[in-house]
Amino acid sequence: MLKAKDIMTREVITVYPETEIVQAARLLLDRHISGLPVVDEDGHLKGIICQSDLMAQQRKIPLPSFFVLLDSTFSLTSPKNIEKELTKMAALKVSEAMTPDPITIDPETGLEDIATLMVKNRIHTLPVLDQGRLVGIVGKEDILRTLMSDEKR
Repeated sequence: MLKAKDIMTREVITVYPETEIVQAARLLLDRHISGLPVVDEDGHLKGIICQSDLMAQQRKIPLPSFFVLLDSTFSLTSPKNIEKELTKMAALKVSEAMTPDPITIDPETGLEDIATLMVKNRIHTLPVLDQGRLVGIVGKEDILRTLMSDEKR
């Protein structure tokens, strides 16, 4: 059975938390990738910035939902969630738009488990960590390539 170490991209393109959003978007588009690991100066994984994180900047402002009961107004939307969404929408730096503490896998994670994580969590990019160190990345295209190699047999 194939494992992450068999299909991962080993030369990982990364960005820093202080990288400008425009630069991250350019890397995603120019390199035809769906996500970039965000690392600190020591190379420790801090988050991931994906195309979907950047698309959040183009959506409508989320309006809070309220209901009135006995002349009192109650919010159905958490103020923290609204603030978080507005911060993402106005982000200038990667740290403001990234997903912190992303789901990760290790080199021994099997292909079926990788695919299950991606589908279940609606994600397209999984950083591969070995003893806490970023050693690779698996994207949806890496999974699809395994289908192509099966076709050759």
